[in-house]
Amino acid sequence: MTRQNETKLKWLLETVLPGRLVDTPTLQRHGITRMLAHKYIDSGWLEPVVRGLYRRPQADARSADWQLVVRSLQHVMDYSSVVGGRTALELQGFAHYLPMRGDQDVHLYGEAHPTWLKRLDETGRYRLHSAKLFDMHADEETTEVDSPVGPLKCSTPERAILELLDELPKHESVHIVDTAFEGLASARPRRLEKLLACCTSIKVKRLFFVFADKHGHAWRRHLSPERFDLGSGPRALFEKGQFHPRYAISVPPELMPQSEARYGA
Repeated sequence: MTRQNETKLKWLLETVLPGRLVDTPTLQRHGITRMLAHKYIDSGWLEPVVRGLYRRPQADARSADWQLVVRSLQHVMDYSSVVGGRTALELQGFAHYLPMRGDQDVHLYGEAHPTWLKRLDETGRYRLHSAKLFDMHADEETTEVDSPVGPLKCSTPERAILELLDELPKHESVHIVDTAFEGLASARPRRLEKLLACCTSIKVKRLFFVFADKHGHAWRRHLSPERFDLGSGPRALFEKGQFHPRYAISVPPELMPQSEARYGA
């Protein structure tokens, strides 16, 4: 083995720990060609998973474990795939507010997602989102959350609740969002202010204030809707909904205000 190939193998063994995944583009960035990757397979240093994806062998490794997949995406392959939305809220301790699920969906937000995720995902559990909801880098307003396979980069709860709102009404229920808002008593108003200012969705910003008014957490008084671009004109969102008198978006009856004068902000 040449010294150059020794360097490549050293990188592989030190960076891609047993059980972790690595894809063809990442290998190629480190000078490992497809031919060399096949030699590593023959030598037992790699094993194929799906087309374009490999794994360092480990007896009890499960390539379908979503946390292992995401850990590899973020820390081995350097993709800007952030765990967000409902998944991020569940990982950060909001599971007791949200109904438990069996095979949960995994919401990932980023500027680009690898095509092999769909080949790996036979059950369709990976929900891949772009980073267009916010006018900021995909890595902003994230936090590292512990998992059995190591820390995962996740949206902060403040960012995740806006991502969850974006799923209404087709892909998430009002009940789930309402339950999540119930647990946001400790949200940081300055962080929410930054995210609302960067948010590109009029729908999300209007819905945020609808739910924020309903729950009345202490941080609500620090956020003035007039400081954000909420667009103009009414927005029809829910079938058979009623138009909110302040935010001009159709919502279910349970989200209509008890008193239009509750907040002066």
